[in-house]
Amino acid sequence: MPRPLLDLAPDAIATAARRVMSRCDDLAAISSMDGGIERVYLSPEHARVNRIAADWMREVGLAPRQDAAGNQLGRVDGRDPDAPVLMLGSHLDTVPDAGRYDGIAGVLMAIEVVRLLAREIPSFPFGVEVVAFSDEEGARFGKALLGSSAVAGAWDPAWWELADQDGVTLRQAFLEFGLDPSRIAEAARRPDELAGYLEAHIEQGPRLDRAGESLAVVSSIASARRFQLAVHGEARHAGGTPYDARRDALIGASEAVVAVERICRAQHHVIGTVGQLEAFPGAVNIVPGEARFTLDLRGEFDGTRDAAWTTIAAELDEIAGRRGLRWEARELHTAGAVMCAPTLMDVVRAGIEEGTGQRVAPSLFSPAGHDAMSIGRIADVGMLFLRNRDGISHHPDESVAVEDVARGIRALAEAVAHLADERSR
Repeated sequence: MPRPLLDLAPDAIATAARRVMSRCDDLAAISSMDGGIERVYLSPEHARVNRIAADWMREVGLAPRQDAAGNQLGRVDGRDPDAPVLMLGSHLDTVPDAGRYDGIAGVLMAIEVVRLLAREIPSFPFGVEVVAFSDEEGARFGKALLGSSAVAGAWDPAWWELADQDGVTLRQAFLEFGLDPSRIAEAARRPDELAGYLEAHIEQGPRLDRAGESLAVVSSIASARRFQLAVHGEARHAGGTPYDARRDALIGASEAVVAVERICRAQHHVIGTVGQLEAFPGAVNIVPGEARFTLDLRGEFDGTRDAAWTTIAAELDEIAGRRGLRWEARELHTAGAVMCAPTLMDVVRAGIEEGTGQRVAPSLFSPAGHDAMSIGRIADVGMLFLRNRDGISHHPDESVAVEDVARGIRALAEAVAHLADERSR
């Protein structure tokens, strides 16, 4: 087991954990929906949580600023103000009817780590920067990771024409928020500005809970592809059309949905989800002439993910041919798998083993996407997972224990200290 590098009082860590839990509750009250949590990109709620996060950053000695993409950051220098910074953080935006810890806990834990390391950071060979990314979820404009993509210098000008459900374009929303679309490139960071990126996040699955473990090292973040599919048949009278004359698009799509589950369950670490299914024209007495559905396809590796899509497409060909249908697909999103850097995995592992007393910290790959996927374009990334009761996430019942948050804060602080020790040699 690695030696501890920090002399952290248990009471201070427990207080930090309680503060994180209380502040998660505070931010949960800032929502655009009644009776639930919803905070989307470039909304009044986004502006409000950024202001609050800036105050909390200032409280621990971070110098806060909002960048050209609406991300909230706070920085404290190490011994050389011109040295790169180690970035810590996650996101403050949510899905509709969200839980209160997804992303939020990681930002608040990072702030507490800076509080605990206030005396040590001035001697570090790098500065520390806490980031609250602004749009990890993509709930408003349908494109995830907008905030971190801007930081990674990967902004696509075509995104300016994305529109929300009210027809407001991303460009309009920028202007209404007080941001200048022409300055978006100013959010980008160069690789030589970053010493790495560490993100603490709840596990959005049940593996830690089932294993009785509180924390894990993340080995990689899954690759992802998202599709909008349409199956075309023929709309006809529900009563007058015999079965042998039907070209029922909904039945064909339903077969495809079941095939997605069968194909993906047969693969190792490949997950396929149909989240939306609609039939048209949508009348009770008409055989559906068209069905549209979405497919979210994820895999630990790009190759196995793509092989699953090839198999699904072949199955759709067979279903369509047998039922007199045709189908088409439009790809909405593609992201390659991101491998966590071995050095950052090592310091996270050391932090967990020292912070929890575990002899061997478990290692998990993340089927869920995270801002670390974007930052991985320009810097080494590492992640720490916290146990999430029964793996429930993107749901109001999302839950973490204050004891696990305390262990996570201690582990993340130790990880930062181990990295500083290593880089100082």
